[in-house]
Amino acid sequence: MDVTSLQAYCLAKPGAWPDNPWDHEHPVIKVGLGERGKIFAFLGASKVGLKCGPSREVADEWLLRYPGDVTVTGYIGRSGWNDLSWGGEIPDEEILEAVDESYAAVVSKLPKSLRPEGWDT
Repeated sequence: MDVTSLQAYCLAKPGAWPDNPWDHEHPVIKVGLGERGKIFAFLGASKVGLKCGPSREVADEWLLRYPGDVTVTGYIGRSGWNDLSWGGEIPDEEILEAVDESYAAVVSKLPKSLRPEGWDT
């Protein structure tokens, strides 16, 4: 797993698009239209920030399973966001599943009019 392949995976999701609101090296990946779009993945050189549960308690299961490769995402961690590192103990397939779950969680909270066609297939 690397940031380029993970970015391609994220952008293959219906309605996904890259944005760089903070001029970071790697973009965030959003879904939804323009300013109303919501982030579902924070890409980094060696990790990705994802919505890993509807609450901090659920997201903490990742911390327990992979204590050396998962951290609570700064500022938004209390809302169930974690940073997952690749190249360690987390299998690539689990990271991709976590991307899928983050995407679904974020899209399901968008107003129905902003949800992309085919997002729930």
